[in-house]
Amino acid sequence: MENNKPRANGALVAALVIMTILAGVSSYLLYEQKEVGKNQEATIATRVEELATTRTRLDSISTALDAKIAEVQKLGGDITDLQRVKEQLERDKATLRKGQRISIAKYEAKIKQYEAYLVEKDTLIAQLRTENQVLLTNNQTLTDANTTLQTEKQSLQDSVTNIATVNKDLSEKVTRAAALKAQNVRVFALNSRGKQRDATEDQVKSKRVDKLKVVYTLPENPLTKQEEKEVYVRVLDPTGAVVSDMANGSGTFQVNGQEQIYTVKQTVPFTNNNQNVELTYNRGTVPYKPGKYTIEFYSEGFRIGEGSFAIK
Repeated sequence: MENNKPRANGALVAALVIMTILAGVSSYLLYEQKEVGKNQEATIATRVEELATTRTRLDSISTALDAKIAEVQKLGGDITDLQRVKEQLERDKATLRKGQRISIAKYEAKIKQYEAYLVEKDTLIAQLRTENQVLLTNNQTLTDANTTLQTEKQSLQDSVTNIATVNKDLSEKVTRAAALKAQNVRVFALNSRGKQRDATEDQVKSKRVDKLKVVYTLPENPLTKQEEKEVYVRVLDPTGAVVSDMANGSGTFQVNGQEQIYTVKQTVPFTNNNQNVELTYNRGTVPYKPGKYTIEFYSEGFRIGEGSFAIK
């Protein structure tokens, strides 16, 4: 019994040693496993952060590209190349979202290329702005020049219009100045026996008026052309009505664009020598109303004189 006891103790000690060794190994292996896990978590966290940063930078570049496209388009530049780069950027962003075997270093290189491209387009945009400013300045210069020309043209047109108006006025004045003048108008009443009485100064009884003889003078006028002139005579009764008989030589003519009735018309060969003119008007059997009569003379559209006579 005493001989077996030392053996049992030795076996126990050996077992304890082995257990101690196994515990140490297990602790070491557990420690190693924990360290590996920590390293993997750190690696994953770093990877996620790198991917997130890369996505953010690509989104920023995408926003900048959109702004460049809008500005170049506004300035009238060609956006074909910008759109092509934008499409490539969107493909790179889609690949990054999938997250399969992505090389961050490769994306770093792409980002640098995109950033360099943006800088290059900044230079292009600056050039377009300068060119547009030059065009705006040139356009403003042309606009100012055109405005000046329009002003000068309007001034010339106004001058031409004014000259035309002045010429028209002068022409009208010359025409009016060249018009005939009927002066020294006298009216005589003729009875059936041919006896006449001056109705200009004295009142003549109506029953003694069979015809009217009108005498007047056409004075000299160097502006008036020597030719036959049509002279229209209007006799107005005391009420202002025109004494007329269409069957006995009366008719209508134009004065200032309006149609007027005349009593009698005569053709006068104008000789420009203070000539005296005479005409006779036979009203027929219609008696003259008592009162003051007015007699008016017209030629070539102008009123050239007037006179009066009285009937009692």
